Amino acid sequence: MTASHPLDRPVWSMLTGRQAHLAEGDARAMRIDRGYGVFGAAADAGDDAQAALAALVPADGELWIVEGAPWPLPPGTRGVKRAVLAQMVADGAAPPARPGEPAIIALGDGDAPEMAALADHARPGPWGPKTHRYGPFFGIREEGRLLAMAGQRILVPGMAEVSGVATWADCRGRGLARTLIGHVMRQMVARGETPFLHSYADNAGAIGLYESLGFRIRREVHVLAIAK
Repeated sequence: MTASHPLDRPVWSMLTGRQAHLAEGDARAMRIDRGYGVFGAAADAGDDAQAALAALVPADGELWIVEGAPWPLPPGTRGVKRAVLAQMVADGAAPPARPGEPAIIALGDGDAPEMAALADHARPGPWGPKTHRYGPFFGIREEGRLLAMAGQRILVPGMAEVSGVATWADCRGRGLARTLIGHVMRQMVARGETPFLHSYADNAGAIGLYESLGFRIRREVHVLAIAK
């Protein structure tokens, strides 16, 4: 199966490209290192590749497939969830920092328990014990408490995904997500990469925020979560 652009098959592109060092599987099907998350992809929708993808589904968890078109269920699996995402790209200038923005700090292994707790609360997407190691993550603290975070996940040639955007419910409405997304975007652009992201297609509020930061909808992509 071929794609005209790496983002048409984002998970396959990441696992066979810049993040191949995180992949489990073989040329028929791959999944991300289980500590990092739940994403997987098959080379194509043929029987051999589908069987190889099914073999990568954990006994007690899920595998998430993200494709440009709806994906058929691999044999021996059941569908847990289907959803449509808006894939958005920011191919212009990154938004400048605004006067008076709160201090932004780099996050790392020492912050992992707080990051996991925030991800469990805000549900920015699948989160595993090593998800914070996908790439640079940044946060905003106040009186020692981690209020919000954002970072990166999928890397494809010349592009990086803004991901893990999360804010505690009692801290929303303060522009913390906007501040952090802008910071992550500036970091990516400084490295010569184009930012992209994914949002549930029916989340009008989030899409409006991303559009105000310079993102545009590129296409729809489809998520299929499967289990044994």
